[in-house]
Amino acid sequence: MAAKDDMRASIKLATVADLFSTEESRADQQREKVMEIPLSEISDFPGHPFKVKADEAMLEMADSVKQYGILVPGLVRPKTDGGYEMVAGHRRKKASELAGRETMPCIVRELDDDQATIIMVDSNLQRENIAPSEKAFAYKMKLEAMKRQAGRPNRENVSQVGTQKRSDQLLADQAGESRNQIQRYIRLTELTPTILEMVDDKRIAFNPAVELSYLAEEEQKALYETMQSEDCTPSLAQAQRMKKLSQDGRLNVDVIFSILTEEKPNQKEKMTIRRERIDRFFPRDFTEKQKEDLIVQLLESWYKKRQREQER
Repeated sequence: MAAKDDMRASIKLATVADLFSTEESRADQQREKVMEIPLSEISDFPGHPFKVKADEAMLEMADSVKQYGILVPGLVRPKTDGGYEMVAGHRRKKASELAGRETMPCIVRELDDDQATIIMVDSNLQRENIAPSEKAFAYKMKLEAMKRQAGRPNRENVSQVGTQKRSDQLLADQAGESRNQIQRYIRLTELTPTILEMVDDKRIAFNPAVELSYLAEEEQKALYETMQSEDCTPSLAQAQRMKKLSQDGRLNVDVIFSILTEEKPNQKEKMTIRRERIDRFFPRDFTEKQKEDLIVQLLESWYKKRQREQER
């Protein structure tokens, strides 16, 4: 008798809705739909490495949104505490805000952290102009996600002999870069923000920047201060020397200064003035920039005075 009761309990009776719904309608319920979601309910992806600036291109996008709306929906995932997290569409969200819209069309999809990270990176790497820092952090985030996923390989990740490809090689294949170049980009994430900004601004070339990434944080701070005060940046050879000296524990402020101020091949002759000769003429709280500006101002005044005397 008890066995019959258990059997009855295990039988799931179909609901009225199940009986009268078609397979097509049930499939439609599971299909992803585009929803208009309030911008206030969409938060940015944590650690989003791509900069969303209100530059000229963004203002043009905002004008387009005002006229035509968002033509390609964003992709969001639901948050456990309510609201949504943007996965793909940060620029469209910013353009919508600038256009004065309160909502934007989005596809809502259930994604785990690694799936969301990979989609977020891939959707942004398609852009034309990507700063080195953006690519560096994007590659790092995606590679870490791919390594976590490596415990559950799919058929594409497995070669004919059954061995799994390295995650960094898979990333290199997908990005169209060599594995070594992927690792070199990721090295840039070890740079201090101020030096990394100089790389983005093209004041420091990519190859020297990779070498400088091996310097300790305090060494990088000393390097940045010296670059600012002496208005110079290291060549590849100089960066390689500093890396080697750092690894040997022999890099300090004086060594950095001597390396940066040495004459480089094909470099124009540079006039230098020893600090002790001019520091006594300035207030102690004067910055290097203030000293430079005052010297130039005095020279311009002297030059104009000399011109007037010659015209008499």
